[in-house]
Amino acid sequence: MTKTPDLTAMLKDVMGAFPVDTAAMEDAFKTTASLNEKLSGVALTAAEKSTEISSKWTQDTLAKLAEMSKAKAEPVDYAKAMTDFASAYSETAAEHMAAFAEVAKKAQMDTVELMMAAGKDMSEDASAAVKKATKEATAAVKKAATAK
Repeated sequence: MTKTPDLTAMLKDVMGAFPVDTAAMEDAFKTTASLNEKLSGVALTAAEKSTEISSKWTQDTLAKLAEMSKAKAEPVDYAKAMTDFASAYSETAAEHMAAFAEVAKKAQMDTVELMMAAGKDMSEDASAAVKKATKEATAAVKKAATAK
């Protein structure tokens, strides 16, 4: 009878001939973890600044509401207080929206810079890994060819 080839042993031999470099995977993981840490820092900084702007906007609005809600001597003064509040609120709204836009712009610029740097780093890492793998594979093939 014919003997069935042992595929497990063959696969083991093939995998042994072409070793996998786990250092490249570890480096890729570290690079990704570092990028995620930096991106999280950008996001958290933007969130912190946005919260500060929102808090200041709320405080300004409450201060203006307190001024508007004070008792007035004449009914006309209530209309004037409402008009003053609306005018002041419009001005501060424009200022705060501009501040939000600056935070968003900075977060976007920081993210683009990080992604560009990460792309360059990952490209260099991938190039080095491919060169190393090619060298090792070529050596393994030569070794296998001379073993016959």
